[in-house]
Amino acid sequence: MRTHLTKALSACLAVYATGAAAQTQQQVKPPIAVYWMSVETAAGMGVAMPPGMGAMLPPGMAGGKRVRLDLGSAQSAAGEPQAQHAIPAGMGMGASLPLVTPVEQRVERAPERDDEPEYQKPKGRVLIYWGCGEQVRPGQPVVLDFATMNPQEAARVFRSVAVARGRAPAPGRNRTYGAWPNANSGQPVPAGASLLGEHVVSGNYSPEIRFPVGERDDFMAPVAFDPVSKTPAGAFGVQWKAVPTATGYFASAIGQGENRDDVVMWSSSEKQVMGQTLMDYLPPAEVERLVRDKVVLAPQTTACAVPAGAFKGDGAMLQFIAYGDELNLVHPPRPKDPKQVWEQQWAVKLRLKSTGMTLLAEGDAGARRGRAPAQRSEDSTQSAQPAQPQPPSPADAVQEGVKALRGILRF
Repeated sequence: MRTHLTKALSACLAVYATGAAAQTQQQVKPPIAVYWMSVETAAGMGVAMPPGMGAMLPPGMAGGKRVRLDLGSAQSAAGEPQAQHAIPAGMGMGASLPLVTPVEQRVERAPERDDEPEYQKPKGRVLIYWGCGEQVRPGQPVVLDFATMNPQEAARVFRSVAVARGRAPAPGRNRTYGAWPNANSGQPVPAGASLLGEHVVSGNYSPEIRFPVGERDDFMAPVAFDPVSKTPAGAFGVQWKAVPTATGYFASAIGQGENRDDVVMWSSSEKQVMGQTLMDYLPPAEVERLVRDKVVLAPQTTACAVPAGAFKGDGAMLQFIAYGDELNLVHPPRPKDPKQVWEQQWAVKLRLKSTGMTLLAEGDAGARRGRAPAQRSEDSTQSAQPAQPQPPSPADAVQEGVKALRGILRF
């Protein structure tokens, strides 16, 4: 009898607690304006570029600091949309950056042609490897042959991991939108630029957004690799300097297989995943989860071996990312009284990453290629002495990287 009464009383209390919670649940109105700052420190090929050479490189291979600004608002502009971001003097880019609303352009549909070429399946195979270590692990590689490819086979090979990234402001997603860089303004970010200080975003379609940026949310330190070397077992040893504010690391590599039409892909994940899906900004909570799942390397990690035999020769290109922290601000702050409506005016997200690239080739490979032929002395009685190997120049490394990517990606 007492047991039944206890259960009934517990049930009543649970119903009462649920009703009370529903009555005190705070009403939240979404922000009028949302502002995203995407901030990257790109090391590029990890070597200093000779003057003027950075412009000759494919996108991603040239280093430098990069910033993308996206402002979205639920309000319409009073007239022509206008907005700007007043920046600290430490950025070295003037007083402000204009956030330009793109002009919608109609795209004329191309007329249908009767002589369209027939679709032909690509040739070759994709070989997928994963995991840091000296040797290729059992069950690898997973191979996709384009000649026999079907949707089920492609899904088995091209596995990805689900990540909650959030949705940045974008044209069509917000009533009014502005961005930098744009067609009117897109100057490079100076190498010594700093975000430290007060930032103010204002315009005729958004409430004023004013916020400070501290040291933790400034540009991340650049990725710096040690010279790549082969281990006694034949693996490529990749080492890097710790990035102080990194929350985790991820690496992926691509190269040509033994056959000309084969492509080899590898990632540092302990699980089979497609590396390109993770080479972008990730929220810290997602990075923490992926570290637990052994998909992303922990921030204490400073080395990873690309298994011997995955890439048969020198020339594969490795991409690397150090995930950074996020600054998330909302104005005004949440009211302490749950009965008071939280009417958000604006929300800011500042996200960070540091990236780099390097060639999977031994450190002295460039020196061997650049070695001069032996010089003979004018004295025929003196034996010829071999010339000393010359260290590889930045141009040598870049040239090899361009060759590798052109051969694989056909650009």
